[in-house]
Amino acid sequence: MTENEKQKEVWRPKIIFSLDRRQKLLHPGKSLYRVLLDSVTLSDESVKFQIIHEENKVLLQVEIYEIEGNIFRLKIDEASPLRARYKVPDVLIKEPTTQRLFISHKEAGILVLSSANEDYKLQVTANPFQVELQSKGETVMSMNSNGLLYFEHLQPPPSDRYTQNEEAASDSSKEKQEDLGLWQEKFGSFLDIKAHGPTSVGVDFSLHGYEHVYGIPQHTETLLLKNTSDGDAYRLYNLDIFGHKIHDKTGIYGSVPLLLAHKPNRTSGIFWLNSSETLVDISTKAVHTPSRSAAETAKQRAVPLTDVRWMSESGIIDVFLLMGPTAFDIFKQFAQLTGTQALPPLFSLGYHQCRWNYEDEQDVKAVDAGFDAHDIPYDVIWLDIEHTDGKRYFTWDKQKFQNPRKMQEHLRKKKRKLVVIVDPHIKVDPSYTLYAQAKEKGYFVKDRNGKDFEGICWPGSSCYLDFTNPEVRKWYADQFAFKTYKASTNILFVWNDMNEPSVFKGAELTMQKDAVHYNNWEHREVHNLYGFYQHMATAEGLIRRSSGKERPFVLARSFFAGSQKYGAVWTGDNTAEWSYLKISIPMLLTINMAGISFCGADVGGFIGDPEPELLVRWYQAGAYQPFFRGHSNMESKRREPWLFGEKNTQIIRRAIKERYVLLPYLYTLFYRAHTAAEPVMRSLWIEFPGKMETFDVENEYMLGKQVSYSVEFELNIFEIPVFQRGGTVIPLKTTAGKSTEWMIDISYELHVALDTEACAVGELYVDDGHSFQYLHKKQFLYRKFTFHKNVLSSRCVDESGQYHTTCVVERVIILGFGKQPTFVTKTLLSCSDGKKKEVVFTYDTKTSALILENLALSVDADWEICIS
Repeated sequence: MTENEKQKEVWRPKIIFSLDRRQKLLHPGKSLYRVLLDSVTLSDESVKFQIIHEENKVLLQVEIYEIEGNIFRLKIDEASPLRARYKVPDVLIKEPTTQRLFISHKEAGILVLSSANEDYKLQVTANPFQVELQSKGETVMSMNSNGLLYFEHLQPPPSDRYTQNEEAASDSSKEKQEDLGLWQEKFGSFLDIKAHGPTSVGVDFSLHGYEHVYGIPQHTETLLLKNTSDGDAYRLYNLDIFGHKIHDKTGIYGSVPLLLAHKPNRTSGIFWLNSSETLVDISTKAVHTPSRSAAETAKQRAVPLTDVRWMSESGIIDVFLLMGPTAFDIFKQFAQLTGTQALPPLFSLGYHQCRWNYEDEQDVKAVDAGFDAHDIPYDVIWLDIEHTDGKRYFTWDKQKFQNPRKMQEHLRKKKRKLVVIVDPHIKVDPSYTLYAQAKEKGYFVKDRNGKDFEGICWPGSSCYLDFTNPEVRKWYADQFAFKTYKASTNILFVWNDMNEPSVFKGAELTMQKDAVHYNNWEHREVHNLYGFYQHMATAEGLIRRSSGKERPFVLARSFFAGSQKYGAVWTGDNTAEWSYLKISIPMLLTINMAGISFCGADVGGFIGDPEPELLVRWYQAGAYQPFFRGHSNMESKRREPWLFGEKNTQIIRRAIKERYVLLPYLYTLFYRAHTAAEPVMRSLWIEFPGKMETFDVENEYMLGKQVSYSVEFELNIFEIPVFQRGGTVIPLKTTAGKSTEWMIDISYELHVALDTEACAVGELYVDDGHSFQYLHKKQFLYRKFTFHKNVLSSRCVDESGQYHTTCVVERVIILGFGKQPTFVTKTLLSCSDGKKKEVVFTYDTKTSALILENLALSVDADWEICIS
């Protein structure tokens, strides 16, 4: 551990959350809120009514919306707040399109709302206030059925002018307020002044018939969310946690407040749109209900019920209920709200080589040459903080990187790219142009006294750009312009680290909650959005520098719902131990479920030195995960893939080459993520929703529908436990190149794995791999391969796309073909003569594999291969 990291560890106070303590005083039971039924109003957009707290008489406004595509939205805010409460902006891609709800039933104490398609009904109970969501007569979920709706309304600050008698009389009240952290709260030596007092909100949801729940990343935890009845709640609060503990519900670098519940016949979701510190309590139990069977009316049956309680420090209650009914419907619904995964440039799906730090230009060239010398493909070399001039971002160390443009030109000739780190903290130095400009323009986050907030980070004393301000984001994006970012070129891409934000010596190593942002919002309101906004501004900067023509690549450590629109994320500072390799799988599966497909874990572990077998196995796993980067910190020994002996070099080479050969399939999966919101990396239950034995599996996963990876098999070190699903066609390249750009003209091969009906289907998406031409000019190919009745055919899936490529399908391997054929022909259907031509083939009777060679079939043409 470096001195800076030791410093970070020392200054992490142990925190008891007042938010948790205050809301936990409210126990399950009858809610104190009652609906004022005479306040109900109906419009084309929503149903609105007021609820009142029976004790404090504060009125809350409830709004219920039906959104196209089986989504319901519930908003609860104060009817007449002292000041506006924070409502999360910029995460939803647009204001959702609503459908009119109808009042289908109204009687004493009950209001029933019907949806446009009549499949769904919302039953609102007036006293106590409760909402039940039904699908075709079956209750799917209910809100406030445990009476845990909690809403701290804004109040004027308590007077500090006491007479002696008043002081004495109010001592116990003051002590109680301080103990619960209502107006101020101490964290070790830190004092959090709550200018607007306590503002936390919370409510419970009951998920009927569900006992398996997932999501709410990011935690170093199991795939299946655990009961929290006897322990800590899951925390969503973005923090820089070096070497995060395994099986810990503490929030780490990112937060997506999306929870999924699954049972064999339905998947449902809850999206809690709140960017303040959030806690999630989960409790699963069995409830007994009368049997539906007429013959067993007297009997009771046990049905699972999962209660999920959301508690946030501030803001309003703004929750989206995603009704599925399938997992893929949930993914589409969430994407409809927050956007889909950005289509990454093809190079970014290759292998990335990173270290804190590659020392200088000579080191970069030597590592680059090492990959060629050892015949290992790679696409990107990364530079960490030491490449800068004294941790001043957008600069270069003048001694170590004397000619960074020439270094980039060297990489360009090798058809490779460079990624550099750009963190959000800015060194306090009036001679540093970036600092001076931001200071002059008032672009830094302020402290509670109105001065620029200063904290310690890598450069020492630092200020933090206020990315919540759209003007700051625009200015920041402009810093990536080639004329502004000196010696940057169009092969330079960006890594946003430390953007939780990380503040050494700060409470929990982050910014104080009473710091002040744009429009006078406190940091507590926007904390989980900070990294999201830097990611947004950086991606926009890379797009803008190319005049909107080129796709960006930005990796960010901190994230929120919607971060998928801006690039990739990773699991942060993991450790070189087997347990971290194991936990990386459920962590990545959970992030994928939350809409962010482009994610990965540092191969080999960032902290420490992996034993050779661990490193090899991690490469084998990483090769079949969406983002593939080897990374290590400065205290670790050098870890380039060829430093562990010839045998291990050979195994790592093979794993990386398998990744490169697989890229056509992987790129197609990312296109599906981009256009249809299908996760690239999937839990087994998503593909096998009716198989209960898959619901808690976290040591196997699927890449798309076709490929599965398992750690359950005892294999020798040379083998990777990867399987192709029957009934699928996978497009591959016939061989790996030195980088993705070297592979543009390499031919394809198709692996066809037949199902029990001797059928198979698959897809291939192709475009230029780097520009937005696929979107703006429809320059793409989208092909479908089908094997049916001994005919393999290629057809166009999307006629709107046109893209010319000289690539051909050179080879086809058909797995599970039952008998040796006598004759194989190919026909180019787009050719005028349409003549059949004989195909050379070999058949292996032991493996039932049929191999067709020398096909030379155009990727962009319709054709058929007939087997007889």
